[in-house]
Amino acid sequence: MFRLFRSHFEYRAALPAPYRWFKYLFAAAVGVSAMSVQADTSTSLVVAFPAGGPADSLARIVASQLEKELKHPVLVENKPGGNGAIAAQYVARARPDGRTLFLSSVGAISINPALYPKMVYDPFNDFVPVSLLVSVPEVLVVGSKSPYTDAQAFVKQVKGKGLSMASSGVGSMPHMAVVQLKLAANGHILHVPYKGAAPAITDTIGGQVDGFIGDVSGLMPHIQAGKAKALAIAAPKRSPVLPNVPTFDELGVPHVYANNWYGVFAPKATPAETVSTLNAVLNKVLQSPELKAYAESTGVELSPETPQAFAELVRADAKKWGDLIRAEGITKDN
Repeated sequence: MFRLFRSHFEYRAALPAPYRWFKYLFAAAVGVSAMSVQADTSTSLVVAFPAGGPADSLARIVASQLEKELKHPVLVENKPGGNGAIAAQYVARARPDGRTLFLSSVGAISINPALYPKMVYDPFNDFVPVSLLVSVPEVLVVGSKSPYTDAQAFVKQVKGKGLSMASSGVGSMPHMAVVQLKLAANGHILHVPYKGAAPAITDTIGGQVDGFIGDVSGLMPHIQAGKAKALAIAAPKRSPVLPNVPTFDELGVPHVYANNWYGVFAPKATPAETVSTLNAVLNKVLQSPELKAYAESTGVELSPETPQAFAELVRADAKKWGDLIRAEGITKDN
């Protein structure tokens, strides 16, 4: 045995240098191949928002449950910027094998087409709707030290001298809600766009702006901490997590319905069978105790749908918000 062991090393040492280098290169190639196989056994869930926000929180819960169903890693990739354009373009160019998915809100898919004349992606032809995840009502909040202690006082000021309201950016759902409120109240609102919800909420709490209408899921921590006060729900019915907060309908300001949603899309040409399978898995994920607990604590509504029903929602919202943007002459600069 010792002689055999020694003869092996003597043989290896006797190999000409080029052959020894070939052996090492072959081993390296095998290693790279193994890494590629490992990468191919994971799914990427691309989010158009930074880490730490409501969309990111939802994505990470969904990803953890998807891993259990798909039996392989599901990685959340945050690609914020361009009002969702960076993430959308990335997924649109991905291989249509169901391994790269886009978790988007209504903005990047149904609002951007009316807001941006030239886009680097086509929301209706570059993607296949896979599944709606959640519907998110918008809630009007003011800072805890605001002089507007109730919704009636806030609406009266809108109808009177007017006030200022923040949004997370031009064309965002909070911006659409501001426009709806101004029109419904026939009032005056100074729109103050920010680069994201976080700074808009900070300045609302600090009193730099009078109010903000945003996702209930993102505002609940601030409401529960006493930093922000919820005044009205921009939806047809009250929120179960804020049962004492009236709707705008109840305040005599009808049809302020700024409903956000988050759903999953795949690149075009993704096989119909793959889309159907992913839809079934995501709908199962929405029934998990973890997602139900998330919904109960944040006020979002779990919304399992077929790909066809989700596609209809996308186009209906594109018309709704597109008509509003065009009627009000809203551009990316205002």
